[in-house]
Amino acid sequence: MALHDSLIPLLGSGPDPEQLMHVRELSARDAIHEPWPDWAHPDVVDAYATLGMHQPWRHQVLAAESAHAGQHTIIATGTASGKSLAYQLPALDSIHRTSLEDQARLEPTGSVALYLAPTKALAADQLSAIKSLKLPTVRAETYDGDTDPGARRWIRDHANFVLANPDMLHFGILPNHTWWARFFRRLKYVIIDEAHSYRGVFGSHVANLMRRLRRICASYGADPVFIGASATSSDPASSFGRLIGSEAKAVTTDCSPHGATTVAFWEPQLTELKGENGARERRTVVAETADLLANLVSARVRTIAFIKSRRGAETISSITKRLLEEVHPSLPNRIAAYRSGYLPEERRELENKLRSGQLLGVSSTSALELGIDISGLDAVLVAGWPGTRASLFQQIGRAGRAGQDAVAAFVASDDPLDTYLVHHPEAVFDVSVEATVFDPSNPYVLGPHLCSAAQELPLTPAELGLFGPTAESLLDRLTTDGYLRRRPAGWYWTHAESAASLVNLRGDGGGPINIVESESGMLLGTMDSPQSHYQAHTGAIYVHQGTTYIVDELNEQDHCAMVTRSNPDYYTQARDITQIEVLEELRGADWGRVRASFGEVKVTTKVISFQRKAFISNEILGEEPLELGARELFTKAVWFTIDEADLAAAGLVTARIPGALHAAEHAGIGLLPLVASSDRWDIGGVSTALHADTGKPTIFVYDGHPGGAGFAERGYDAARTWLTATRDAIRACECESGCPSCVQSPKCGNKNNPLDKSGAVMLIDALLAAADIPAAEAAR
Repeated sequence: MALHDSLIPLLGSGPDPEQLMHVRELSARDAIHEPWPDWAHPDVVDAYATLGMHQPWRHQVLAAESAHAGQHTIIATGTASGKSLAYQLPALDSIHRTSLEDQARLEPTGSVALYLAPTKALAADQLSAIKSLKLPTVRAETYDGDTDPGARRWIRDHANFVLANPDMLHFGILPNHTWWARFFRRLKYVIIDEAHSYRGVFGSHVANLMRRLRRICASYGADPVFIGASATSSDPASSFGRLIGSEAKAVTTDCSPHGATTVAFWEPQLTELKGENGARERRTVVAETADLLANLVSARVRTIAFIKSRRGAETISSITKRLLEEVHPSLPNRIAAYRSGYLPEERRELENKLRSGQLLGVSSTSALELGIDISGLDAVLVAGWPGTRASLFQQIGRAGRAGQDAVAAFVASDDPLDTYLVHHPEAVFDVSVEATVFDPSNPYVLGPHLCSAAQELPLTPAELGLFGPTAESLLDRLTTDGYLRRRPAGWYWTHAESAASLVNLRGDGGGPINIVESESGMLLGTMDSPQSHYQAHTGAIYVHQGTTYIVDELNEQDHCAMVTRSNPDYYTQARDITQIEVLEELRGADWGRVRASFGEVKVTTKVISFQRKAFISNEILGEEPLELGARELFTKAVWFTIDEADLAAAGLVTARIPGALHAAEHAGIGLLPLVASSDRWDIGGVSTALHADTGKPTIFVYDGHPGGAGFAERGYDAARTWLTATRDAIRACECESGCPSCVQSPKCGNKNNPLDKSGAVMLIDALLAAADIPAAEAAR
């Protein structure tokens, strides 16, 4: 297709400059091949040849060579660039060679490999790929929560390529390492797939898990090579090195072929509907994406639409089917939704229909972003900012994978960051992708892992360097609190219960809340306790595997939420009030008379009510109060203080200061993901015209996880860039006095009142002006 000429009519009904904000063409890329390494066993090379892989690409060989030479290695290249061959080749070569040697021995001593993926589905796909090579010496098996107990002993004793996830490593393998002694003695390679997904608190947990794994390996005399596969990211060698606790080499130049892609930035139109504070609302990203998907499918363009939420994927699919019924009766059957929660056979059927072309359109969560091999797509729609530039390029890279040209569109949602990006495409295309942000030294994360390590093997003083400079003082505190006992040889876990139960890898503590169906008593799933006040309160809408439930009761004492199946046409959103107390400033800088700070804070939050909102229009249908207890969060924050006199000099009279601070806080939260790989739901904020601890007007933005997640500190480090983008996003919004695209927040406990849009611009201008004044000059 003639890409630029046909882009607009494919996406919409005709040229509409108000919606099409930007078009960027990503050039096609030719393949650069490299011969197979000399050390690669002919049997392994022949196995790849049977699958049509006759010559690898250069980046695959470079990464495989590095790992084979004993260097921890991260390969960070684009979607469909064949990263799996880069780590499979050295691992399979070692397994195959040593297995052939073992045939003459009674006791096997050959190499084994451990593969870790963030999802079970990804591990299953990788297992299928390895088995398709049909190497008789390779005994690959998945080992996760679904593995039959009867098969687990055979896997421990006989499998030489074990595919697991961090959860199983933490709960099932490391605490029982003596059962795995034979495996650990022979462990040659540890493969960490989709390494960029380990960020925030989850990344901090996995980083400490990797340190525990290295410690156990060392106790059995093994020193495995770690190989990571990642989407493109900033400084992947540093990020991967921090994840595994050792230096790593990065391979980043992508030598795989890819068709040209035309990328459109698309902003839905404003509607006549008015929301809170009378601001006009934009058409929802769900409705807009469904229209675009219907247009593309009607033109027989094979398309995938990405959206974050499961419910959003299902809704886009449903709306698109209804729209296509008016075009041709055969088209609705060629649309489907794809997300986590489907049975494996359902996923395989959908993937096969996608590959064959039987399906023309799919609406999906990120389940199709991570490593699933789907080729031959012509177009990609990204409904709402996916969180990072890396994810955006990962998703739009799904089109054009068979070498053909492709189109992609980023459809902005009603959010300050989305608004900013469609008006500032250079912030996506002309800067490097984000670094992966996590903090292994977070005491709320490190402490439980030290306890787990001590139970696995007593911790000795010589091993503390593995866990960072704060480990020793934290161990002393854990000993004082009775979690550990100190002996001359080191620290011991002396309790009957498992220390692993102290760790919630994918959450932030508090113990899980069980979601139970009222009628049948069936356990549907679990939820982290800190999220239950927001997502499992009485009256909340809970969605599980495409089925919608209403929460009848949240019983925190028994750790359960009782739910009843329902089919409402709305979703729910909790509202809270928050207070914040400064505990300690860890870093600070004077910008003239403005103070920028980063440090430890105590956040007290109380969920006070919830709103029912129409799913398509976001119209507020009603609000009900909630009686829930307050919760305390000890975390880290970035904050800015400014004198009221300086605000007055900038044109802000006293009466406007609360609204200006409040609006700037909301917009700042929305724009923080621009400089930190966070989601806006990972962070919170508070603003006040007179804070008790600073004595001045202050804006706080804090990590929504105990001990912090690294996002607020990234905001402090990139404060000028962040504040400039926040101001520009507010200015760019075409609303009169503030809307969800700029300064209104869906999380606001004060009903987005007061908000002063123009005052927020004046306030941030004052902050940035102060940042440009040398401190000595400002003091005069």
